[in-house]
Amino acid sequence: MSKGPNAARRNESSRQAILAATEDLCRENGYGRLTIEAIAARAGVGKTTIYRWWPSKGAVVLELLDQAATLASAPPDTGDLAADLRTLLTEVIGILTPVHTSPATGLIAEALQDPDLAHDLREHLIEPRIAAFKQRLRRAQDAGQLSADADLDVALDLLYGPLYHRMALHLGMPDPGHLDSLVAHVLRALTPPHPAGVRERRRKSQTGVS
Repeated sequence: MSKGPNAARRNESSRQAILAATEDLCRENGYGRLTIEAIAARAGVGKTTIYRWWPSKGAVVLELLDQAATLASAPPDTGDLAADLRTLLTEVIGILTPVHTSPATGLIAEALQDPDLAHDLREHLIEPRIAAFKQRLRRAQDAGQLSADADLDVALDLLYGPLYHRMALHLGMPDPGHLDSLVAHVLRALTPPHPAGVRERRRKSQTGVS
């Protein structure tokens, strides 16, 4: 039985050279034209070195993205939830653009046709970051910044869904103003009503005022 790639035997300088070469080649030519041979040539290593550590180009790109998406793995917590969410979404936008040459968009597209790659993408990149995102929102709930019964799965879809929708349909990523509006609308839907507003609605309902 053949053995899989052995991450423990990696040389760190070679690993970084391979990841840098992978990103450069994706940005230059797109994920579709990326090959292990091209990565090896650009990084100055043998392709057997790459195959010793990664089973495919998709696995290399997955590790590249895992290393690049630093904020999403530990969401900021400044106390300003809206600002923290804008920071998170801005990082995602940077990773997804330019759409035609982003390593992330290429990997996502390939994962649609490759169940094994899709599994690795979810397990190693997506699911840990969803868990971290929800932990950040739970802290916001504890601080009274979000409704205690806010559905965090819906919050995730409302915030990140528009980015992937715009990516898939080539609509362009939100500019800062659009991003501010997106975050504001989502938080408005998930924020507990102000006590004064609750009292006013109760008064109107009791007096029959519309």
